Amino acid sequence: METQPSPHIENQLTDVIGLRACGIFPKDKEPSVRTLRNWTNLRRIPHHRVGHFIYYDPAEVALHIRSKLKVPARG
Repeated sequence: METQPSPHIENQLTDVIGLRACGIFPKDKEPSVRTLRNWTNLRRIPHHRVGHFIYYDPAEVALHIRSKLKVPARG
């Protein structure tokens, strides 16, 4: 019996393309998909693994970027 994730959590999480487009990075200064994947591998940004897929919570990533990384986050 599989349990479905709650819709609230599912709506917050996004993939690497959605993370670039969600607006937390300055306009025209968004990191590339390759850079974001590298940051994920180096555990520089928080991520959630669901099976072999990786998802991000944009609010969690924005907070982490503001406090830990040298990349300014919008908002």
